[in-house]
Amino acid sequence: MLTLSNTQARRIFLDRHGLSETPQGACNSADLHALIMKLGFVQLDSINTVARAHDLILFSRKPRYRPDALKKLYEGDKALFEHWTHDAAVIPLEFYPNWELRRQRDAERLRSRWSKDRREGFEAQFQIVLDQVRDEGPLSSSDVGKDEKRGSGGWWDWHPSKTALEYLWRSGALTVVGREGFKKRYDLTERVIDGQLRDPAYAPDTNATIAWCCDQALTRLGFATHGELSAFWAHITPAEARAWCTAELAAGRLEQIEITGADGTVKPAYARPGVEADPALDQQPTNRLRVLSPFDPALRDRKRAERLFGFNYRVEMFVPEPQRTFGYYVFPIMQGDALVGRVDMKAFRDADELRVRALWPEGKARWGVGRIAAFEAELERIKRLAGVSSVVFENDWLRGSSQHQF
Repeated sequence: MLTLSNTQARRIFLDRHGLSETPQGACNSADLHALIMKLGFVQLDSINTVARAHDLILFSRKPRYRPDALKKLYEGDKALFEHWTHDAAVIPLEFYPNWELRRQRDAERLRSRWSKDRREGFEAQFQIVLDQVRDEGPLSSSDVGKDEKRGSGGWWDWHPSKTALEYLWRSGALTVVGREGFKKRYDLTERVIDGQLRDPAYAPDTNATIAWCCDQALTRLGFATHGELSAFWAHITPAEARAWCTAELAAGRLEQIEITGADGTVKPAYARPGVEADPALDQQPTNRLRVLSPFDPALRDRKRAERLFGFNYRVEMFVPEPQRTFGYYVFPIMQGDALVGRVDMKAFRDADELRVRALWPEGKARWGVGRIAAFEAELERIKRLAGVSSVVFENDWLRGSSQHQF
């Protein structure tokens, strides 16, 4: 059985995630669409301590990227649609038919679950909401159910018409056509998605969807367990992914290999035949240092990131401050094929500053003059994405504070 060393596994994985090449090149609509196709989807997130997650994900691969480019591709060119994978995401429009199974399963699952979650009466609002959208055009949650009781704004306090909007979107009758700030605007799917793309009769059946999900996930991961294939799009169950792997293995279209983790342990995975000749094995990842989003596709699966890179990470925004190990929203730092640190920083736009609060070197990574210079160069790039003109280092830590020794 083929065993990939940890270095080999990292190279394949980073190549598939667009992190091997030096980030450069144009970022027009065609370039941006090609990048999102390569990644499969880009997770959306509202937190904007430096930049929103989707913007930093794209920027880390295309430094000429600016948020208006995604807005144009999504809302102007209508080349993307928004739905769920493991979370809300923008997805190439070409993939829309492959979400029919997800829409069907969401329709059943959410109707049952939400009926029990303090959302009494949302089903009675379906036709009312649809009629209002049909008559008035794209609407947000603040435009519907104006006479309904509104709570604190948490998901458990959605008023019935907002819940109906979300349900009709997740199950397919409505489509999100863009966002104002970070508030979704919904329109009738029949007015947004063209022809056969939206016709359930032309959508892949369950078996074809399972095959598509697994095949496309494997393409974007390079190697994976059946659980990782299942989790990539979050459409299908681990049992369905396992059955697909078993069938592909028997047909000779899949092989079992072993992946060496950062700690030297070896674990099984699936790959397409011929992975030992993958060109990525000969490609040393760029030495360009870059700050990644906590929701970067390469890090979304925290267990896999720890296994491959020895990087134990969690988002601590929901952890009480005294119990945090690092900070509210800490960014991983990558250089070469390694995660070399994490940084706590925030853009204060009213002061026109990007303030760097703390840096934690990762493991045995050394932070000498060269790496610090590379980090400072990355901060200069990021400040433009953040919309500020200066970088401020708090506590003078880059100049050898007692708290951080590099």
